[in-house]
Amino acid sequence: MASIVRHPKNFWIGIIFIFFGLSAVYHAWELDMGTAGRMGPAYFPTALGSLLALVGLLGVIRSFIGHGESIGKFHIKDIVVILGAVLLFGFLMRGAGLAVAAFVLIMVASWASKKFKLAPTLLLAVGLTVFAVVLFVKLLGLPMPVVGPWLSGG
Repeated sequence: MASIVRHPKNFWIGIIFIFFGLSAVYHAWELDMGTAGRMGPAYFPTALGSLLALVGLLGVIRSFIGHGESIGKFHIKDIVVILGAVLLFGFLMRGAGLAVAAFVLIMVASWASKKFKLAPTLLLAVGLTVFAVVLFVKLLGLPMPVVGPWLSGG
C-alpha cells in the first residue's frame, strides 16, 4: 500500500519540531508576555516555540510534496555516547575546568562516529578547546575556570 507521505524524514522531523515548539508555548502560557520593547518571561519561549512549530509545519507539508529516502537505522549506541559526553562535560566543568571538560567532550563525542581516527580527533579537540577558552573566558569574560580545583590544587 502506497503512503501519502513521500519523504518520511521530513515528516517525522516536522512532527518533532511541532511537538517541542508547542511544548515551549504551552509551558510559557501562564507567564507574563510583555511587549517587544519590554519583554516578559514568556516572550522568548513563545516566539521561539512558535517559530519552531512553524518550521515543523513546513517540514510536514514538504513531506507530502517532495520525494525522499526512508528512515534508516536508529543508532542507539551513538546517541548514548553523545549524551554521555554532554553529561560528562557538565560533571567535569566545575571540578576540572573548561579546558579538560571541552577536550573530553570532543574526544568522547567523536568516538561515536564510524570515521573516528585518533590523530585528527586529537588535533580537533585541542583546537576547539583553545577556541572555547579564548572565546568564552578571554573575549566574553564568562566566569568559567579554565583549569578547575581538581587540577589546580585549590
